[in-house]
Amino acid sequence: MRKSAAALLSITTLFGTAAHAAEPWFEKFKAEATPDQLYRFLYALPKGGDLHNHLSGGVRSEWMWDAAIAQGEHGYSYYTKVRINNCAGYGTNEYGQHPYLLLFVNMQASSYDQLDTCQKSEYKRLQDLTPAEKTAWLDSIRLDRDYEGRNEFFGHWARLNDLWRNPYVTADILYRDMQAFGKEGVVYLELQDAPLGYIKPDGSAFPPDEMLDIIRKRLAAADARATGVEVRFQSTVLRFAGDAEDQLKALYPFTDQHRDLYVGINMVGREDNDKGYPLRFLPTFRELRKHYPDVHLSIHAGEVDEPNEHIRDTLLLGAERIGHGVNLISDPETMLRMRNGPYMVEINLISNLLLEYVQNFQQHPFPEYLRTGIPVALSTDDRGMWDSNMTDEYFVAVREFNLSWEEIVQLGRNSLKYSFVQEPVKQKLLKDYEARVERYKAQFQSRGLNGLKSVKPVSYSFTCKRYQLCLPQE
Repeated sequence: MRKSAAALLSITTLFGTAAHAAEPWFEKFKAEATPDQLYRFLYALPKGGDLHNHLSGGVRSEWMWDAAIAQGEHGYSYYTKVRINNCAGYGTNEYGQHPYLLLFVNMQASSYDQLDTCQKSEYKRLQDLTPAEKTAWLDSIRLDRDYEGRNEFFGHWARLNDLWRNPYVTADILYRDMQAFGKEGVVYLELQDAPLGYIKPDGSAFPPDEMLDIIRKRLAAADARATGVEVRFQSTVLRFAGDAEDQLKALYPFTDQHRDLYVGINMVGREDNDKGYPLRFLPTFRELRKHYPDVHLSIHAGEVDEPNEHIRDTLLLGAERIGHGVNLISDPETMLRMRNGPYMVEINLISNLLLEYVQNFQQHPFPEYLRTGIPVALSTDDRGMWDSNMTDEYFVAVREFNLSWEEIVQLGRNSLKYSFVQEPVKQKLLKDYEARVERYKAQFQSRGLNGLKSVKPVSYSFTCKRYQLCLPQE
C-alpha cells in the first residue's frame, strides 16, 4: 500500500535523528551547563549569516534615537507625536498607513512645517522630549508589553515614517548592526530594505545613486571593515500595496544595475492581507524574467495562521528561499518537494512567537523541517522590535529542541550556502566558517568554559523576560 506524504515524513523523522551522530563532548556540556554558560558558549559560537533581517526593524530603539539626534549634521531635524488634541475632524482614515490616532509618529521638519497650528501642537522635537516621553518613544517601536502582538507590531512602521527615509540614518544604523552582529560571530548580513523613496531635508527626492554612494562609503570605512561582517541587500516590495506590481517593475532594473550591493528581491508585508496573495504576481514575474537574468528571490510565505498553499505558490513565483514558512507543516506535498532540494526556509523563532503565529515554541514546526531534511537556517527578522539578537535564536533552538552539535553547525552552514552573495565571496565565507567552527570546537574540547572567560555576552530584554537570563546590555 502506498504510504501517505505525512507518514513518509513521520518515518523520516524517526530515522533522521539517528543520522547525526551525537558529539559526546557537546551532549555532556548541554547536560551540565547552566543557562548562563550555555548562552556564553552560543554567543562565542562562530555563526554564518542572517538571511532574514529587515534593516529598519532590526535595530535597537536606542540606536535609532542616537542616529536621529545626530542628523542635524546633515540638515535634518525630527519631531514626534506626543499627544492627541483632536485636531482631525470626523471621517479621519484610521485604517490606512498613516492613522491619526497613533502616538510617536516621527516626521522630519519639512513635513512638520506643512501641518496646521493645531497638529503642530501635538508634536515635539526629539531633543525636547522629557525623560518619560523619551522612554515611551523608545518603547513605542518594540514589543515591550505582554498584550502587544502583530497588530501593534505592524503599526511600528507607521511610527518610523520619515525617520527611515534618510540615507544617513540608514548608514549609521547599518554600522551599529554590523558591530553588534560581528561580536556574536556573524559574518554575513543580507538585509531587507526599500532602496527607493529616500528624501532630503527639504522633502525632495534623494536620487538613488546618491543614496548608494552614502551606503558604499560607510561600508568602506575602516571601522565598518573591522567588524568582519560582509553586507548585501535585498530590495523589498510591499506585497499588499495597490502598486506592488509597479514596485516590482521599478526594483528589478535597480537591482540588476547594482548587483555588487543588491543581490535579490523580497516581497514583504502582512500575508493575512489577502491583497498580497502570491499568484497575483505571477504574470509580473514572468514578464520581468524575460528581460533580467538571475535575479534572486526570497519571499515571505507561510507567516499566517490558516493552512493554505501560499508556499507552493511562492515557489511557482520563482522563490529560492521562503521567509518564515510556519504553515508549510500543513502542506505535506510541498514539504516533500522541499526536502534535500534547492529551497531553504528562513526560520524566525522569536518573531513567530511574539507575533503569535505559534502560542509556544513547542508548536513551532522548525525541528520537523530540520530533521526531515528541509534546509533551514536561523534568522532574526525584526530583532530590534523583539529586543533580541542572533544568539537568542540559537539559545531558543538549543534549549527548546535539544539541537545536536552537527545540527548547530549545519544551521550556520546553510545560512551561507543558501545566501545570494556572489559565488566567490560565498565560497570564501563557507571555507572560513568551517575553519572557525573546527577551531572553536578544538578550543572548547581542550579548555572548556575556561577558554571563554574573555567572552562578554550582550543580551537584551527577550531572554531576561522569557528565561530570566538577564545579562548586561550595551
